[in-house]
Amino acid sequence: MKTFGIVAHVDAGKTTLSEALLYQSGQLRTLGRVDNQDTFLDPDALEQARGITIFSHAAQFNLGDKPATLLDTPGHLDFAAQVEQVLDALDYAILVVAGNAPLSGHTRTLWNLLQRYGVPTFIFVNKMDAIGADAKQTLASLQADLDAGCLPLAHLDDDAKEAIAVLDDDVLQQYLESGELTTATIQQLIAKRQLFPVYFGAALKLDGVSALLDGLATYTKESPVLPKFAARVFKITHDQGVRLSWLRVLGGSLAPKQMLGDEQINQLRVYNGTKYTVAEKIHASEVCAIPNLQQTHAGMGLGALADAPKPILQPVLSYALDPLDEDLHACLQAMEELGDEDPQLQVTWSKTLQEIRLQVMGPIQVEILTALLHDRFGLTVKFVAGGVLYRETVAQVVEGVGHFEPLRHYAEVHLRIAPGKSGSGLVFDSACSPDVLTQNFQHQILTALQAKTQLGVLIGAPLTDVHVTLISGRASVKHSVGGDFRQAAWRALRQGLMMLRKAKDVLLEPWYRFELVVPTESIGRAMTDIQRMQGEFGQPEQTGAFTRLTGSAPVSEMQDYATQLRSYAHGSGQLSLVPDGYRPAHDADAVIKARAYVPTADLENTPDSVFCAHGAGYPVAWDDVPDMAHVPYLATDVLVRSN
Repeated sequence: MKTFGIVAHVDAGKTTLSEALLYQSGQLRTLGRVDNQDTFLDPDALEQARGITIFSHAAQFNLGDKPATLLDTPGHLDFAAQVEQVLDALDYAILVVAGNAPLSGHTRTLWNLLQRYGVPTFIFVNKMDAIGADAKQTLASLQADLDAGCLPLAHLDDDAKEAIAVLDDDVLQQYLESGELTTATIQQLIAKRQLFPVYFGAALKLDGVSALLDGLATYTKESPVLPKFAARVFKITHDQGVRLSWLRVLGGSLAPKQMLGDEQINQLRVYNGTKYTVAEKIHASEVCAIPNLQQTHAGMGLGALADAPKPILQPVLSYALDPLDEDLHACLQAMEELGDEDPQLQVTWSKTLQEIRLQVMGPIQVEILTALLHDRFGLTVKFVAGGVLYRETVAQVVEGVGHFEPLRHYAEVHLRIAPGKSGSGLVFDSACSPDVLTQNFQHQILTALQAKTQLGVLIGAPLTDVHVTLISGRASVKHSVGGDFRQAAWRALRQGLMMLRKAKDVLLEPWYRFELVVPTESIGRAMTDIQRMQGEFGQPEQTGAFTRLTGSAPVSEMQDYATQLRSYAHGSGQLSLVPDGYRPAHDADAVIKARAYVPTADLENTPDSVFCAHGAGYPVAWDDVPDMAHVPYLATDVLVRSN
């Protein structure tokens, strides 16, 4: 069974196309409409009220004479994390774009995600019946902005065959020799992401939908089945108090009473919209939901499959929950359930502040969370903006040392802390000889470093893009236990960061990639605003009475710009914002001063060490630790050391 995912920027007509595909394939007897709030794959009251997809949903349909699964995904950028979760479970994607509007920044982001996950993609250009729709112009934009392999496939004449053949040298040679382009060859080009079939139509009128279905049936092939049991968990939901783990089986099969880790499968559900049937067995390539598993999470690999890599799309804004008159414990339980469904929320509880904090992509997500807490849990709360989510990194190599030696305990750890590649996160490895520290102790150190979020020392923000290598240490045959190395490793990392704090620790801030369309008479104001916000942009592009400006700017400066735009453009402007990674903060000194973070006072992340003398342990400040360490410095490329 093939699994298709349908993705698009909001308002491209994705849900309308999903409805049309299900109707045209015989799955639905009547055709629902978004404006009538009766579409099959937007069953939630919030989705119907807002006219947008908020949650991903599954439907079963027939593709030719074979069954297939369709996964509909949210279109708004604020819910893009849910889209990314689904991509790793797909055979093919259908990207929907509007034929009467320029390609949006979010569409380019979706394209990059599809490329990263290697998902073969069909493109449906929707709304071709709308004023301003231009097939030739849209195709040119797809080929220029996405890939030259975006080619129409509805009418496979000689010109179309030749355009396809030139995408691959071997295929071109075969085509020139035989004059034929086989279906198998086209399938292979699509599977290798060299060809991206483009279909044009108007989903609301069912125009072009049959051609798309024919293309999906003809030019797709079954994915290879893994030899051993393997599955990917792609989302977690709750249905009337029942926790559901959604997964795609990629090898082997599943049956009731079978064990998944330490948990037993009690039921296998195959959903079609809001309804489900109970399956006796789930085979490779099929999608199902398993109730009441508690140890699963989105992105989890089961069996022979490893966990998915960390998602690219990360939240950029921080919020705190204000419980108003509600019970704080009830709010925490509700938020933990929502955080279980969307791990990107990073729900945390501060005992000290008695505060629930979370991370989000944007204000629409906050509005939906507020409504969810009210509708699902009966809680009336509000969220208070807490600013952007900063990160910290290093710009120079340093050796950090941590020593933990209270009475009857002993451990010393030396770490080489170096700048990592942009976007790499934290990388931990070892270059320590087993003659110095046993493999068991080395494993304990690396596990401890990965066991919690490591914080920087500038404002206490999470550390990222740092390569940490265990290079040396010392253990005591009599007194060392695993917990000692956990303490020493954490202290070593913080101590090294403190050595760099004044000059070589770097504060990073999130940036947006923006696309701004304003009336041409307002372009001067827009360019001035972007420059004032420390942003950058390319050459303005004028189309009729409007001008398009693309570029990047700090989230901290641009997050509230939509309000200003509505004012000076009198409602005629459009702003699209997409997370664009992290860069050194443009106002680092001001942020550091405002946060007033004291790293030595953060006792859960202390950079200081503990030594022992005369039968008692005593603390040693981080800057005195190198001179008292029992193991000498080892990293020859370290430029920052204790005097």
